[in-house]
Amino acid sequence: MKRILITGLALLGLMQLTAQVAPADSTTYKSTKLKIDEINLVSSYYQQDGNNSSVTGGIGTEKLTDISNTLDVRLIKFDKAGIKHSWDLEVGIDHYSSASSDMIDLQANSSASSADNRVYPSVTYARENEEKGQSFSFGLSTSFEYDYQSFGGTVGFSKQTKNKNGEFTAKFQTYLDQVKMILPIELRDANAPSGTEARNTFAGSLGYSQIVTENFQVQFMVDLVQQNGYLSLPFHRVYFTDGSVHQENLPNSRFKIPVSVRGSYFLGDNIILRAYYRYYTDNWNLTAHTLDFEVPVKLSPFLSVSPFYRYYNQQGTKYFKGYEAHTEASEFYTSNYDLSTFSSNFFGAGVKWTPLHGVFGVKNLNTLELRYGHYSRSTDLNSNIISLNLKYK
Repeated sequence: MKRILITGLALLGLMQLTAQVAPADSTTYKSTKLKIDEINLVSSYYQQDGNNSSVTGGIGTEKLTDISNTLDVRLIKFDKAGIKHSWDLEVGIDHYSSASSDMIDLQANSSASSADNRVYPSVTYARENEEKGQSFSFGLSTSFEYDYQSFGGTVGFSKQTKNKNGEFTAKFQTYLDQVKMILPIELRDANAPSGTEARNTFAGSLGYSQIVTENFQVQFMVDLVQQNGYLSLPFHRVYFTDGSVHQENLPNSRFKIPVSVRGSYFLGDNIILRAYYRYYTDNWNLTAHTLDFEVPVKLSPFLSVSPFYRYYNQQGTKYFKGYEAHTEASEFYTSNYDLSTFSSNFFGAGVKWTPLHGVFGVKNLNTLELRYGHYSRSTDLNSNIISLNLKYK
């Protein structure tokens, strides 16, 4: 956790410098010059353990730790016609260590993926006409780590209804990825594939939100996702009933349809009831249901807590079987328990502090939020995550 605190204190210095040049009344002033509107730092520590590693064919340790830091800076300006222009600049850096990935070569501390760093910058531009209630946005992103590279693009549009109580949103995203062909050591030979393989994802999203009453809001969403290319992971082993070892083999096409609904009810001035449900299906015969509840409670004008709970139930794909359960009759096969039948529970709470004179006495550093969550899966995978969010506004 030391890394999180160091990063947060470094950002605090930036906040203090920026706050010195902020306008006295930034709530009503619409600057025609580009200025910082918001800065967010999110740092987290994640730890998991289990005994169904897909690197070793569905058995073996799944121990993993990940430290993540993401910095997001939002810049805005208004042109002479009153149109709002905003730029979101984000960069994230993750460092993880994985005991399961370290077994690609079946020797401790030997494989390149035993520890790795992932860097993922992105930029998004949005043009918003607040009077007409419509906006247009587009963005670019990329992600790099040792065995995986990704390039992404997104285009979005939103339009409010005439009374501003409803809003329609549409978004299209694409990710063009390259997977490095790192095979388990015993499957490497002169004829083994090498270099990289392509994996492309195209996603369209439609949403509609509505203020039903003064206290109740609802949102409906549907996504259509098409993936093509190399959808396996080259270092995932699959053991057949005869004891032979094979490389995971999955179809080169996958079509996904998630449909969801989200609702928020304001129970007085101090309590919000939030609920979320999602149904998921794809052409790999995998289906899933997600139920999520969160209840933010304001304890004082400056302090609130948000307990949350999520239940997930999944019917696994027809291509999954465990250790030494597949046979030569299978055209496609995996022992990745993420694609198996399971249920999971995720629960925890967040604490948000918004002091009147700013966090640590910095006026515009207006929010500090700390969240903790514990995850448990019926396949005996367990994990914990703690995150810290600092917001400058």
